[in-house]
Formats: sequence, C-alpha cells, structure tokens
Amino acid sequence: MDDNFNDYFTEEAPEEQPVQHQETEQEREEREIKEATIERRGYTVKLVLTLIIAAMALFLGWWIWQHYFQPYRVSQEKGWIMKVSNEGTLFKTYEGEMISEGYIEDTLVALHSDFQFSIPTDSLAREAMRWQGNGQRVILTYNEYKGNVMWRGNSRHVVTKIEADSGLVKSNPYKEAAQPAQPAEQEAKK
Repeated sequence: MDDNFNDYFTEEAPEEQPVQHQETEQEREEREIKEATIERRGYTVKLVLTLIIAAMALFLGWWIWQHYFQPYRVSQEKGWIMKVSNEGTLFKTYEGEMISEGYIEDTLVALHSDFQFSIPTDSLAREAMRWQGNGQRVILTYNEYKGNVMWRGNSRHVVTKIEADSGLVKSNPYKEAAQPAQPAEQEAKK
C-alpha cells in the first residue's frame, strides 16, 4: 500500500498551514465598491420605507384634524331652548336641545326638539340655562364638525355664541298652546 496519503485518524496535527491569499490593490477596491453598493441599496430601501411611513402618518394626522378638530360648517339656528343638562361619566359636558323655528313652521304639533347641541364652556351653559324654557327665541351660533370627541360633547354641533333674537316676530307656539284658551266673553270684558 501506498503511504503517501494523510492519515486523519492519527493524533498528529498536520504541519502545513493553509496558504492565505494576499489581496491585491485592485481586488481590495472591488471588494470595497461591492460592500458600499450593498450598503447603499439597504440605505435606499430604508429611506423609501421611512418616507412612505412618514407620508402615511402625515395623511392620518391631517385626516384626524379635518374630521374631529376643524369645523366644516359655521352656522346659526333660531329657535327655543327646551333643555340644558350636564351629562357624561368620564367627561362632564353640557348638552342642550332646541326646537328650531323651521321645524315649527313645517309641523305645528311638534312636541319634541329637533336640534341637539353641545356647550363647551360653563359661561355659555349658564347663559343657555337662563334662556331655557322662558319662551324667548334665541340665535345659536355653532360650529359643526364631521365627528365628535368625548371631551367636547355628544353632539357634532358645538355652540360658540348664544344671543336673543331681536327681530322676533313670532312668539313661542308651545307656550301659547300650553295656556288655556280664553272665551270671547272674557276678551270682551277686558
């Protein structure tokens, strides 16, 4: 048999050291360019993903702002305030109900309110309570939002100003209906 082969089962370690390849200047430059190119590709992917996530976050922030915090309508409503109450479990807010003038003109036998609103401040709530049920027609100026947040109230209509209607032509038909009709004889005596 031939003894010119390496016996790997013996305990002797081979004397030969593996020959290390010496990198030339051109090979080193090519390796560095390849490593830099891979890093740039990774950087580009990270940059694109970061920009996409930032754009989505900006769009979501803009949508939340437009939906919940930017009023899309500022308007006025004329009518009679029927109820103002302090409601809520976590956030106590003032909620009100009003019979609007347009609703009364359409149906003369309306017995419930058609306009519900939230009142953000205590001073406006006190003013609304002053006008509640006294038969005076008021003008509510309010902001209408697309959505409501719990600390602002249950309604999408948030009152910003309450004032008496100085151009009052009609009286409250509910107050007149609540009074008993007087016979024509009593009218003649007066």
